[in-house]
Amino acid sequence: MAEETWMFGPWLPFELADIVAVWHEYRIPILLSTFTALMIFRTVLHLRSPREKLLYTPPILPPLPAEKESLLYDKRVSEEKVPRRIVGGLKKKKSSEDTLQVGDRKIQVLVFFSSLTGTTEKKAKAFLEGLAKSTKNLEDSTTTFPDPQLLDLSYIDYDDYFITPPKTDTETQFFYLLLLPTYNIDTVLDNFLEHLQETHNDFRIDTAPLSPLLGYSVFGFGDREGWPTEEEGFCSQAREVDKWMAKLTGRKRAFPLGMGDSKTNAMQRLEEWKEGVEDVLGHIASTGGLGEGVVGSGDAVESDVEDLDEEDEVLFEEQKVAQRKTKIQKKDVLNDLEDIGSTLNKPMVDPSEPLEVDFTTYSKKARAAPTTIVKEMVPKNSPTYNALTKQGYSIVGSHSGVKICRWTKSALRGRGSCYKYSFYGIASHQCMETTPSLSCSNKCVFCWRHGTNPVGTTWRWVVDPPDMIFAGVKAGHYQKIKMMRGVPGVRAERFAEAMRIRHCALSLVGEPIFYPHINEFTAMLHAEHISSFLVCNAQHPDQLATLKPVTQLYVSIDASNKESLRKIDRPLHRDFWERFNRCLEILRERRFEQRTVFRLTLVKGFNIEDEAEGYAALVEKGLPCFVEVKGVTYCGTSSSAGAGLTMQNVPFYEEVCAFVEALNVALEKRGLKYGIAAEHAHSCCILIASERFKKEGKWHTRIDYEKFFECLESGEKFTPEDYMGPETPEWATWGNGGFDPRDERVFRKGKNKVALTDSQGEVMGE
Repeated sequence: MAEETWMFGPWLPFELADIVAVWHEYRIPILLSTFTALMIFRTVLHLRSPREKLLYTPPILPPLPAEKESLLYDKRVSEEKVPRRIVGGLKKKKSSEDTLQVGDRKIQVLVFFSSLTGTTEKKAKAFLEGLAKSTKNLEDSTTTFPDPQLLDLSYIDYDDYFITPPKTDTETQFFYLLLLPTYNIDTVLDNFLEHLQETHNDFRIDTAPLSPLLGYSVFGFGDREGWPTEEEGFCSQAREVDKWMAKLTGRKRAFPLGMGDSKTNAMQRLEEWKEGVEDVLGHIASTGGLGEGVVGSGDAVESDVEDLDEEDEVLFEEQKVAQRKTKIQKKDVLNDLEDIGSTLNKPMVDPSEPLEVDFTTYSKKARAAPTTIVKEMVPKNSPTYNALTKQGYSIVGSHSGVKICRWTKSALRGRGSCYKYSFYGIASHQCMETTPSLSCSNKCVFCWRHGTNPVGTTWRWVVDPPDMIFAGVKAGHYQKIKMMRGVPGVRAERFAEAMRIRHCALSLVGEPIFYPHINEFTAMLHAEHISSFLVCNAQHPDQLATLKPVTQLYVSIDASNKESLRKIDRPLHRDFWERFNRCLEILRERRFEQRTVFRLTLVKGFNIEDEAEGYAALVEKGLPCFVEVKGVTYCGTSSSAGAGLTMQNVPFYEEVCAFVEALNVALEKRGLKYGIAAEHAHSCCILIASERFKKEGKWHTRIDYEKFFECLESGEKFTPEDYMGPETPEWATWGNGGFDPRDERVFRKGKNKVALTDSQGEVMGE
């Protein structure tokens, strides 16, 4: 057989055996050369894409010579770009004022909008004019605000603004605002959302490519007629843009998402949102950024954690610091103050300092002479201080604290307020939870603080002045509200409302009436028209007797007999039962002077079984205006508290309902005129009310707060009926659950959200 010859050309004959030999000898270099050529070809093809050009670098190729590299990029630069629609004057000629360097830094605000009918565009132009005037007033010697620029999303290249901020001089930093209508037809907003999502999910691009921005905020226009609730689609596209922008900027949401109904309150909500944005810009101008500890600054939580549950706690910066400090402490040192007295400083005080005075012991016997040693209740950096700050408290002075609860966070996000809104009309996002005394005279088994707060029977600590405490708790509360500025879902209008405290719950922890100047403190609250709910543990009758009127006075009734009270409250006073009964007598005397409440906390295995009759006897003795019955909240196990509570001690809501019905029957048997008025199932709480607050068959459990302050300021005697509020809403009454229909109910699992759309395909919400 003739030998076969392969020909690559008339001048280059190769035998097959030679080709095979060459392949075996040089196959790896050949493959690498082929791969390198393909990578060069791919790189040249993709130079048109800013996304590729920005972040893609071939890993194998050596750098190109300078002259070749310039040739490749000159082709890109020479090509004509997509024309832009500049509404606010991006391309205006530079004037002498523009070239004048007034400060060291420029903050350029870019306002993006989308509009099909032109309605949103008109609103955006009006918004821009007002913003331009306001930002000029924020300028100082170090910061200037060039005129804000208005950009239509239909005419810009998204890659120029939403992959990286625009390239400019090093002194200019950008702040984005987006005004977006709501459509249920295909528009440019769908393309915009797709671009944001693809940018975030592109593995070649950093997960937060817009992190150089100073911040951003979004406002949405919706239509309540077409989409009544957020669950059904109200401002859905604005909410989606807000979510993706948070991820792309590293959670630099500078101000909460604003939303308005284009047919009713859009302009009012837009103005409120603008004022909030201006405050943020002023803060940035004065401090250089969003600020430490602010969730919007990107430091508090991960950028991808957008859909937080309403019960999830946001870990603030101050809590992180407290955690780092606590780690260096020895384990098992977080005991009650009574048990760690040897670890605290005990300086000798000046003779002019206040001496130890017994404010609490209910006895006719004379006290021993006071000592001359006085100390702080919660010294800074002590184990107690570190434990409380780790739990989210802001310690004010040496014995006071403030903290926002989960219901405040929930209300800010439109996910419902606590039972106080259903029963009494108190919005949780305008409520400050505080105490002027972190110390308590009980060690209750269900204490939220797991025994980390101090305890005592006498006030033997330094006494802080009430004006200092009042200013400190307000500042601490507002600081914690500001920390919620960047949390996903916070509503702009509620955030603005939250910056005006309307109510104070003196029930955070400890015993508020333990503080010697409690009357002066409540007077400061009332002077600013802040209503007051004060809770005491029925262990300080002398202080209760001298307490001046508050909006609503609570006494915790945790057991119906002496032995049960000893087991569940674990009081420190030996005469705890006598003190308890004396407090009930005082409440009976006060029932025509102010609203009084018995608060019952039900704990299975302690005070729920066969005690309805005993509680009815206590109600007959104290005759409160209201009786609140609530199931205990499980807060985890606590070795320091020594209670040993588990989830088995938490009653189901059905069990709480059964107990309330049994208690109501027991009250009827005694001839007491009470009835089940309202409920808040989400809090596992039910309200029994005196028929004094029932008119024409309708319950009136809510409070007319302005009327209360009028009565208080008149100086004349008044009764609880004088400031009785309007009719209790139907949704809050017994049998209707108690959840505000204006809010969005969030189910953790087992429930799927339903988004309704308009079948006619109309443009809605612009």
